[in-house]
Amino acid sequence: MNDQSLIESLLPAVNQQLESEQTPYVKAAFTRLVEKEEISPDEAKELIALCLADESNRMYIDKRDFDVSRYQQLLEDLPGELIEDPDQDQDKD
Repeated sequence: MNDQSLIESLLPAVNQQLESEQTPYVKAAFTRLVEKEEISPDEAKELIALCLADESNRMYIDKRDFDVSRYQQLLEDLPGELIEDPDQDQDKD
């Protein structure tokens, strides 16, 4: 499974979290990304899906339960380095 298909497979979970009263921090991150960071709603959902994938992967690697606090921190750090900045590559030369 490539990264794009992984993200697409997690979008239903992201949509569910956006509607759930149990995950208001997901809705807050989505709203912040769309309104303050001016990211499209679809891209914002994909960024949230990346965070969900990251935590799910870490859960598997570390053989532990889902860490809600870590997931919340990943969401708070968005957009972070997940969005590629074309100017950033020029600085490395």
